[in-house]
Amino acid sequence: MDRRRFLITGAAYAAAVLAAPGMALAGKGGAVVLLPKPVMSGGKPLMTCLALRHGNHAPGRGEVGLPDLGALLWAAWGINREDGRHVIPTALNRQQVAVFAVRSDGVWEYLPAEHAMKKVLEGDRRGSFDNSGLVLLYAAPVKDRFSAMHVGSMYQNVALYCASAGLENCVKDQGRGALDRELPLPAGWETLITQSVAPGK
Repeated sequence: MDRRRFLITGAAYAAAVLAAPGMALAGKGGAVVLLPKPVMSGGKPLMTCLALRHGNHAPGRGEVGLPDLGALLWAAWGINREDGRHVIPTALNRQQVAVFAVRSDGVWEYLPAEHAMKKVLEGDRRGSFDNSGLVLLYAAPVKDRFSAMHVGSMYQNVALYCASAGLENCVKDQGRGALDRELPLPAGWETLITQSVAPGK
């Protein structure tokens, strides 16, 4: 994330850290919801998650609850160190990636510094993809040769969390750019891949 984007995001939503998880706050340009902190203990062992990891091309329309959503977004792009570095590596620590959650109540941008999400588009846009309960969009600079590596790390982390939590998921390419003209993306950024998620059947 560049300095300008960091300052705009951080200054507008600093109040989110004082709110209770799930509480909607008034933010510049859209509501902000503080997410529950992910539970850092428990879950299935890593080797079990690797053994269970698989894609389901039709994950279903069931809503993903706020605790799982918070954990999914943190697994994709959360901060796991006091120096502000993330759970995935980025080339030269440039941090030029973003993740959006497409839900029944709108499209939300994940704010890792606050572990919150900001509504950036109104309405249920899941029909622009596959109508799954949740669709995650991974965006990055299209001309950066490291962008594919970055978003790959994001969706792999999410897939492992899904295996641990019993969620269905599938990484998809079709329709990935459906909302790019409406999303608050910097010049030269695109959605590079999507990931559909739903509760297990």
